Amino acid sequence: MENLHGAIFDLDGTLLDSMGIWRKIDVDFLGKRGIEMTPDYPEEITALDSRSAAEYTIRRYGFADTPEMLMKEWNGMCREAYHHTVQLKPGAEELVKRLFACSVKIAAATALAEELFLPALRRLRLADCVSAFACCNEVTRGKGSPDVYLLAAERIGVIPQNCIVFEDILAGVRSAKQAGFSVCGVFDESSKQDWQNICSEADFAVRNFSQAERLLFENK
Repeated sequence: MENLHGAIFDLDGTLLDSMGIWRKIDVDFLGKRGIEMTPDYPEEITALDSRSAAEYTIRRYGFADTPEMLMKEWNGMCREAYHHTVQLKPGAEELVKRLFACSVKIAAATALAEELFLPALRRLRLADCVSAFACCNEVTRGKGSPDVYLLAAERIGVIPQNCIVFEDILAGVRSAKQAGFSVCGVFDESSKQDWQNICSEADFAVRNFSQAERLLFENK
């Protein structure tokens, strides 16, 4: 804690318990059309951008919709979820507020759109604790490179060596480590297949934020 001046949190799957929301959107979207979602559908669209996912869905199910129509429907379902449904991971509020009380500058590094994450953080009473946001669409490379974390650190005025990154995906853990950040791996069901590697490559890894709080503050 003596050299910790900044903390950067990923949002989806790390600070926000949101990954199950995306599966529910898929289930509800297909269910309205009388189609039961099979396990291979989310696997096929996970790595696609919104337009490509819409085009794939139209081809697969023979929908008459345009990609724009599906994207508009998905965006509306996402907004509804982030504005009203998505919750924090266990212990997240307590850790963020304790870091904030200790004058640690807090940033978020996320692939989410601002129209989704800001209403969620305001509803969950954390927006005032976060000094800066860095979004993946502001940098040229994804989380397989450290660009978004470096941008977040720059915006809170903290060098990587004095900053910790909280991340639930292996690519993010690796790239943040390579850039000189301390890294806490955070468990999420969506990335459980990588959990063993996350545990071995992060500086430490936790199942919930209560564990992280104990590890960070136990010597205070």
